[in-house]
Amino acid sequence: MAKQKLSATARRAKAARDLAYANSPARKAKRAENQRLRRAAVAAGKSVKGKDFDHKTRTFKSVAANRGNDGEGTKKEGKRNYRVT
Repeated sequence: MAKQKLSATARRAKAARDLAYANSPARKAKRAENQRLRRAAVAAGKSVKGKDFDHKTRTFKSVAANRGNDGEGTKKEGKRNYRVT
């Protein structure tokens, strides 16, 4: 994927926006949940290398299989449907 061609000012503004989003309470909760799940899976002897957690099926899937709602698009998956345990 090609990088965005941004001016220096736009690049700094985007970096600030991205950092603010990454450190929002919702993103922190999701990141913490993923860390807990990965650590638990590794402790249970499962191989999670190169896999992402699918919050709908509650399993680890390959990165490619975990995109786009299994070929059904992303309209059905939104903020309201994302579960954080």
